[in-house]
Amino acid sequence: MTAALSVGLDIGATKTLGLVLDADGGILAEVREPTKPGADGIVGSAARVFDALRDATGQSLAGTVGVGIPGLVDVERGSVKHAVNLGVDGDWLPLRDLLAARLGVPVVLENDVNAATLGAAALSGADDLVYLSIGTGLAAGLVLDGRLRRGEHGAAGEIGHVPVDPQGNVCQCGQRGCLETIASGSALAAAWPSGNVPPAQALFEAARSGDPSAVVVRDRFTRGVASAIRVLSLAVDPASIVLGGGVAQLGEPLRDAVAQALLEQAASSPFLASLDLAGRLSVVPSDYPVAAVGAAFLGR
Repeated sequence: MTAALSVGLDIGATKTLGLVLDADGGILAEVREPTKPGADGIVGSAARVFDALRDATGQSLAGTVGVGIPGLVDVERGSVKHAVNLGVDGDWLPLRDLLAARLGVPVVLENDVNAATLGAAALSGADDLVYLSIGTGLAAGLVLDGRLRRGEHGAAGEIGHVPVDPQGNVCQCGQRGCLETIASGSALAAAWPSGNVPPAQALFEAARSGDPSAVVVRDRFTRGVASAIRVLSLAVDPASIVLGGGVAQLGEPLRDAVAQALLEQAASSPFLASLDLAGRLSVVPSDYPVAAVGAAFLGR
């Protein structure tokens, strides 16, 4: 790989997306393949994507490849565990070394939300931001003063497991009433079953058409997202707050609804109003592969 090119892989439960960036961060090639579960399946899926990127660019792509993956990631060891949807649980999987051996290039491994946070920072040009990923779960990434904050145990930004309702549903983490049980894609799917249509899309369309039940569910969800933003912002006071993840495919309607919830929460608090959390809020463009871009920057 020339010094100007970098490769990022975003390994998800259903697909592996890879891309090649030029020196200016422009996307030269993009490939996606279904992800097969288990160690062999993950490595094989990544190899197919990487080989397709080589074919698409006509380059050897011999530099370091950045990889984002769900689960608990030990960056120093290059290992992952608790990536349950990928068939990786229990013992640490030395994925970095397995990928490096299969791809024939150096590899750096990172949690997918952290990788996406770096991509959001690159897109916005901000060096101080919170990236809130609203997908199956709810988690955040933090870039503070230009540095990614992982935390002592890799748990920085696990906002989804902050309990807010003692009478709420039991969360998969074992606590009750966590934000993730209110403000996540899985929470929306449970509250608004929608068949073949993505739950978030179906819910927001129904609410926009005036369905009162949909309005109640949507507002509870957006209040939950706003509460997550409020907690994160009061903890680290970021310059920018970026919404991402699968639910963020809604785009501006999601940003507008969450901004309105933030304004309502601040209406009775001059202190919160002075922080202008709604004014700091943006959403990742639906066609921008933020996690793969961030992974590519890791490789640099």
